[in-house]
Amino acid sequence: MSEPKELSSRTRGQSTYQAILAAIRDGIYHPGAPLREEEVAMRLGVSRTPVREALGRLQEKGLLEAAPSRGVAVAVLSMQQIFELYAMREELEGIVARFAAWHATEAEIANLTQINEKFAAATDDPKLAAQLNRQFHARIYDAARNRYLRQAVEDLQETIALLPDTTFIKEGRTATAAKEHVAILDAIRNRDAEAAEQAAVHHIKAALEVRLAISNPGS
Repeated sequence: MSEPKELSSRTRGQSTYQAILAAIRDGIYHPGAPLREEEVAMRLGVSRTPVREALGRLQEKGLLEAAPSRGVAVAVLSMQQIFELYAMREELEGIVARFAAWHATEAEIANLTQINEKFAAATDDPKLAAQLNRQFHARIYDAARNRYLRQAVEDLQETIALLPDTTFIKEGRTATAAKEHVAILDAIRNRDAEAAEQAAVHHIKAALEVRLAISNPGS
């Protein structure tokens, strides 16, 4: 039995939205780059209708911005926006870690440990490290057991996709971040919600320092 036309259209629109977002995150479409319906549709192998819907949704969320004579382009975050973004990350990731300390199962903690071990081994592959880092944090969101908190964090993660490069291009950052993950995990394993929150906040503060360093290499 085929799925209803309306559901099929919504599914294509959502998958197209996620595909464009992934392309932005992976640097295929970098900040300031124009996005044209026809080109995006050809690259993704879909019609222009779901692309048009996805681009409109991305623009509504502030991930794309109007570009004179070019339609839309990937939004460029100002330094002030980056500070605001990381301020929210500190708050939300801290709460996520606190909730995870209350609710994470032993199986989830074991899985997080395995992911972090793979992450720690990816010191020579910043792209892989970034993927594993996202996976690590996504599993903590699962462990927090709060759908509204998860939605807030995932919305923030979409904006984070606008940041150029990954902080793991900085030498030594992957190894340091892996240790920061261990501190978060140890607190979760010990059911110490306050320590988990503090470790998560420290982790995001450290990430901001690296972000600023790679954004201003001459400073």
